[in-house]
Amino acid sequence: MRSIGEMARESGLGVSALRFYDRAGVLVPDQVDPVTGYRWYAPEQLGEARVLARLRRTGMPLADVRLVLAGWTAADTDLVRRLLEAHLRRLEEGLSAARVEFSALRDLLDDRENFPMTSLRSAARLSVSGPGLAGALDAVRFAAGTDPELPVLAGVHLDAEGDELHVVATDRYRMAVARTTAVGHGGGRVQATVPLPLADAMRALLDGEDEVRLAVDDGRVTLEAGDRQTGGRLLEPDFPDYRRLVRLPAGRRAEVDASAFTEAVRTGPVRLHEDGGAKSELTVLELSEDGRVTPVPEGADGPDLVAVNRAFLLDALAAAADDRLVLEFGAPTAPVAIRRPGDAHTFSLLMPVRLTD
Repeated sequence: MRSIGEMARESGLGVSALRFYDRAGVLVPDQVDPVTGYRWYAPEQLGEARVLARLRRTGMPLADVRLVLAGWTAADTDLVRRLLEAHLRRLEEGLSAARVEFSALRDLLDDRENFPMTSLRSAARLSVSGPGLAGALDAVRFAAGTDPELPVLAGVHLDAEGDELHVVATDRYRMAVARTTAVGHGGGRVQATVPLPLADAMRALLDGEDEVRLAVDDGRVTLEAGDRQTGGRLLEPDFPDYRRLVRLPAGRRAEVDASAFTEAVRTGPVRLHEDGGAKSELTVLELSEDGRVTPVPEGADGPDLVAVNRAFLLDALAAAADDRLVLEFGAPTAPVAIRRPGDAHTFSLLMPVRLTD
């Protein structure tokens, strides 16, 4: 007999997936301890679980998965073969349809490039608080992208409008936004994305400077701090419209002691996750009715659990740099927001990781 953890390790199905298939009646444990609720699987169920893991990776609908496993157990190879071939046809048809849609989207992109909308990038010169800009860069730098396929995300985005300067970074899986004050601009919205090496060079000039001067002009950015200066070319592609991405519905909130919560995440339970060959550790969070948020072990179950990349969560907690932090939870599929109490303009968002089908 195998425990659910042993079955997960040997079959390729996660513990949460095994629980899901138990509830769905697809792979029911041979025995369940009436006292502890622990699931135990018979030796012959390992083969079924490995087949189920392969079917799951193909995205086969649950109804067909049931029939495949029934045919597999009954040695009805004709039924299994027909179901597999039917699913493969659906996948091929779906891929063909997706190619058509992507082709249409490329045509739309070509139209936008041939007849571009008015660019938001223009010339701007403004004075910015040195500590304010340093704090903003420190708050977002961790979220910048490193994917060579998406070079526009490998930078820090500056968004000046009126007397505010927003600083933004994202790698698709997390986003960080900070705001500081700016004077001397007073015009319309100006945006510029600074490559990471240049953003780091700018940050190095800010220590000990009360006020610095920032200039954006003709595809270049320049920062002057006292008698020191750095500058360079901006990234060319347009940065994503982050304002649309941060509009989240109201959710449940929990205020935590940053140091204690960070330690709980750092030393607490993790779940291993694999996506496309890349492995990572997840922290699964539970928000209780009394407003406490805690990492929960792999055995925990429930509809309100939210899983996030553990390293990303620790980065966000460190970047927030405050004694008290507020965590905001929406639906299990909505981003988790991490904010400083009383500061609505500096925050980070972490995309959750799906635990079950």
